Amino acid sequence: MSGTEEVAVVRLDGPAAAADEEAFRLVYAEVFAGPPYFETEETVAAAFRRFGTQTRRPTFLAALARGEDGEPVGMTYGFRLDAHTDWWDRLTTPVPADMRREDGHRTFGLMELAVRAPWRGRGIARRLHTTLLAGTDAERVLLNVHPENGAAVTAYRSWGYRKIGDARPWDEADLHDVMLLRTP
Repeated sequence: MSGTEEVAVVRLDGPAAAADEEAFRLVYAEVFAGPPYFETEETVAAAFRRFGTQTRRPTFLAALARGEDGEPVGMTYGFRLDAHTDWWDRLTTPVPADMRREDGHRTFGLMELAVRAPWRGRGIARRLHTTLLAGTDAERVLLNVHPENGAAVTAYRSWGYRKIGDARPWDEADLHDVMLLRTP
């Protein structure tokens, strides 16, 4: 990779993302193998069983960044939260009922955002985020981020997210910051 290599970012719907699953898996497995995540082959496989289900949701959106040679360098994806989401139930301190109200349109859940190490610091994460959210009219975006991933926390704050609580996204998970962005 050269320092001047162009990176293309494209938005994908569920079927297109599912067709390009290997690109998403490559980025995910590489980025989340290190600290503070330490993903294993088994946890990556589990994540991509969920990915296959998630891409079938009608509100699923993704963005994928590729270098000039077509190599995947970053990815992001998510979907609108339905009325039966358990996201709010995972918070360690409950939030008001009006904040946790979901209807399938109100909140876009940002599931993953990752850029491979050689391409970091070039604004690719921001481009991925902008491209992904350009495809949704949700009034807000919700995400979980590991608090030890300082670069991600700093980026999200600079993009307008604010921390609203702590949660364990799944039973064995470390405590994560829950962050919310109000969209314009």
